[in-house]
Amino acid sequence: MRWLQAGRFRLDLSAPKVMGIVNLTEDSFSGDGLGAQRDRALRQAEAFIAAGVDLLDLGAESTRPGAEQVPAELELERLLPVLEALRGAPVPLSVDTMKPEVMREVLRAGADLINDVNGFRAPGAIEAVAGSGCALCVMHMKGEPRTMQHSPVYEDVVAEVEAFLAQRTAALCAAGVARERILWDPGFGFGKTLEHNAALFRALPRLAAHQPLLVGVSRKTMIGQITGRPVGERLAGSLAAAVLAWTNGAAIVRVHDVAATVDARAILRALGPSGPV
Repeated sequence: MRWLQAGRFRLDLSAPKVMGIVNLTEDSFSGDGLGAQRDRALRQAEAFIAAGVDLLDLGAESTRPGAEQVPAELELERLLPVLEALRGAPVPLSVDTMKPEVMREVLRAGADLINDVNGFRAPGAIEAVAGSGCALCVMHMKGEPRTMQHSPVYEDVVAEVEAFLAQRTAALCAAGVARERILWDPGFGFGKTLEHNAALFRALPRLAAHQPLLVGVSRKTMIGQITGRPVGERLAGSLAAAVLAWTNGAAIVRVHDVAATVDARAILRALGPSGPV
């Protein structure tokens, strides 16, 4: 049985988990950005909790391909009112950020998990999180959001992503972080073509042998490339990918459509392979 130590929580990862995206950006690829609209964000978070979400992921800086960075002050201006209002929520609160100064502030405000698409590579990032009790999601990204989809090239995408995640995990552990605080995210769509994404998806069992996996493919370009659907019509493809991720070893799926994904999980549990999935 695998556990994740995440701030106030110790999550049992032997059953599939759903992470709901609360998007506080203004230029989200998926069209669900709420910006600094605190009340709308809280209503969305409350609806996700009522629908059966297991974790909430708050993000205030877009990481879509081509996105520009926003100042830490603006990121915190969007995040802190929502995070503070949700303090004490019945599920772990994750914050999606690359900035050490933001990490420190949101941990003080009650974050249970830091989800870093940059893999805690920024100077001071490891120091910002090591002494806390929060969980850490280490993601692979080739390049940075502004340029990551400009013809990414790998010799062996699975081996390179695996090696990167292992190296970042070793750096965190050397700083005193317990392995039960660490998740891996292969970084679907972050400096990867559809071919790269497909190879990584098929390699989920190999990656899951190292650390529990978080998979985020909801509404992404790869779903559109496979189905031919625009971003607003990718629910069916996203649900299929979520179920496949769980059956191939993912512990957590990060999604926009929480209620539908919770329903898909219920079907998987009832009709899927025997035993916990």
